[in-house]
Amino acid sequence: MYFRQTEDAAAPAAAVAPSELTRRQFLKLTTLAGSGLTLGVVLPGCGKGPGGAAAGPLVMPFVRIAPDNTVTVISKHLEAGQGVWTGLPAIVAEELDASWDQMRVESAPAQVPMYGNLAMGGKIQLTGGSTAVANSWQQLRQAGATARAMLVAAAAKAWAVPASEIKVSQGVVSHTGAGRKATFGELAGSAAKEPVPTQVSLKDPAAFSIVGNEKLPRLDARAKSTGKQQFAIDVMLPGMMTALVMRPPRFGGKVSSFDASNAKAVPGVVDVVQIPRGVAVVAKDMWAARKGREALRVTWDESEAEKRGTAELMKEYRALARGKEAVTVAHSGDPDAALAHAVKRVKGEFEFPYLAHAPMEPLTAVCQLGPDKCEIWAGCQFQTVDQANAAAAVGLKPEQVTINTLAAGGTFGRRANPESDYISEVASIAKATGGKYPVRLIWTREDDITGGRYRPLNYHHVSAGIGKDGKVAYRQRVVGQSIVAGTPFASMMIKNGVDPTAVGGHAAEQYDLADAHISWSPPKVGVPVLWWRSVENTHMAYSKEVMIDELAQAAGQDPVAFRLALLGKHPRHVGALKLAAEKAGWDAPFSKEKGRGRGVAVHESFGSVVAQVAEVTVSGNKISVDRVVCAVDCGIAVTPDVVKAQMQSGIGYGLSAALYGKITLTDGHVDQTNFHQYLVLRINDMPRAIEVYIVPSTNPPSGVGEPGTPPIAPAVANAVRAATGIRLHTLPFDLAASRRAHA
Repeated sequence: MYFRQTEDAAAPAAAVAPSELTRRQFLKLTTLAGSGLTLGVVLPGCGKGPGGAAAGPLVMPFVRIAPDNTVTVISKHLEAGQGVWTGLPAIVAEELDASWDQMRVESAPAQVPMYGNLAMGGKIQLTGGSTAVANSWQQLRQAGATARAMLVAAAAKAWAVPASEIKVSQGVVSHTGAGRKATFGELAGSAAKEPVPTQVSLKDPAAFSIVGNEKLPRLDARAKSTGKQQFAIDVMLPGMMTALVMRPPRFGGKVSSFDASNAKAVPGVVDVVQIPRGVAVVAKDMWAARKGREALRVTWDESEAEKRGTAELMKEYRALARGKEAVTVAHSGDPDAALAHAVKRVKGEFEFPYLAHAPMEPLTAVCQLGPDKCEIWAGCQFQTVDQANAAAAVGLKPEQVTINTLAAGGTFGRRANPESDYISEVASIAKATGGKYPVRLIWTREDDITGGRYRPLNYHHVSAGIGKDGKVAYRQRVVGQSIVAGTPFASMMIKNGVDPTAVGGHAAEQYDLADAHISWSPPKVGVPVLWWRSVENTHMAYSKEVMIDELAQAAGQDPVAFRLALLGKHPRHVGALKLAAEKAGWDAPFSKEKGRGRGVAVHESFGSVVAQVAEVTVSGNKISVDRVVCAVDCGIAVTPDVVKAQMQSGIGYGLSAALYGKITLTDGHVDQTNFHQYLVLRINDMPRAIEVYIVPSTNPPSGVGEPGTPPIAPAVANAVRAATGIRLHTLPFDLAASRRAHA
């Protein structure tokens, strides 16, 4: 998913001491209206703490310390498997000097600006763009350090000793001279009455013991492995009904009329109602809802529906690429003259298909509607937008909608769409049925695969050349849909006519190119599209890294050395590339066995740089990826094990798209319905070895959820070309077709 830092967003502070800006933001977030500076709130407790103070919790916007000595971090970000329920508590625990065993985590309510994503200026609560840890880093360090200072102040007052002499370690506050010690839980009530410090000292990263710990256990591992973790499909409310929606068979279609008589005759079906996105069948259980939907008869108005297939669309895309109408994305020097005088030239046409997100947990949400309140349970990725769209669907104000964010079984951007499709649907069903019962909406796997919101179809035409002076000239035309055009994000994100979610991460951004021109032609297509894990970087990195590799080959140069010569202004790229090459043994002789090859790619996305070396074996028309060596510069690695897992996950996800992923349309109808047609990577397709190395850094953390995906496909394609000479310019890979084209 994609989000670019806005001008008023708070950038993470580089210094150890908190900046004045960060302090002001923190105090603003923790001030209760009409009560002055209030960080801690004493709630009713029991018993007595040190000094006779009433025991009770210390409650802060991001941290709650309970009398039982548990420390709960309030996570403003969705846990969808990417590890934020470990990364965010680790930041707090480090500054608090807590014991990892006492840490807990729970989802924050939908509330801005309190829980707004600082990468979006704090105005929207969302999880995306690999920003969770990055935008929380300074904020949660402040929270942990402030809570620690208040606990120390409470102990100092109770024990009549200087605060400077008090030590905190593993969740215990102690004073050696006085022979006193107390747990966080024992001090929480009195700490809540302490004034909020206006300045706190943050740790020197060299002293970190939890942040950067390679063996830190994930907080959610046990609940997920034992089945105790609650997902939306696990929510059971008294009298709850299950709903399925029949949606138009073509995108853009609408309900003209429907006959519900057969559907209502199915045992267990209780209601059939029309909603803006189709017709919902509501039943006592999933089976009845499914059989009822099969019996439903709907007549569709397809006057405004998309009726073209992907073959027709790609033909139109090619024609657009030859036309003159295009938006300039980047320009430098005189690329036309440089290409005309180049001593070596390469050209490439690239085709990228629509891709479904296909998370293992399809879209599911539960809604309970009352006269003046709407409550929703879901793996919400876009809380502020979901809250607003649900409110609009039921005729309430956003503040009357409660969002209960549950863990999600994957998302890859799918749960963050501007229309909040599945949230709006469940709210609309509850409204249409009069709020008589809670409603659980389930999207089947077929609903998910055929339901749109795909990674956009794309076509790239690239010309590149090398001059006598060794300089590279680069010209690229991109044809692909805009993701944000027509959404509330358009005014925020589209600048000078350019949607960065369509063309970001291009060659002129990532390499030192004196002569370059990147342009974009957005077609008008009725297929709904959305950010897909690493968004534009999936296709922009591919064409860029394949063309750079082909240029290196044309120049007779080593692919790694060729890239390094173009990265003088990109030291982080250089560091990651050198580390990956070193660990892969790039300078050592590689296997001369027939069909064996290795390739390399490097790309920056979401603030992180990832370089990958892939080793492959090509046998007939089958590509086997044997080994992947990955180096990532993501700033401070808060949870290294999670960083490595995300790189491995991103590699698997990218390989799945490169080897198999493809959504096609015929006459506007989606051809694929389930995993037997929309193929995904199986365990036996994974590389036998994936090695991940983290570049040491003292910079603030940057993204890790998505940056591992873009480099893998071009690294594999470059390895295949090294092994066979075949240029792979169309995804997913089709060696048989590429052989014919190559011949």
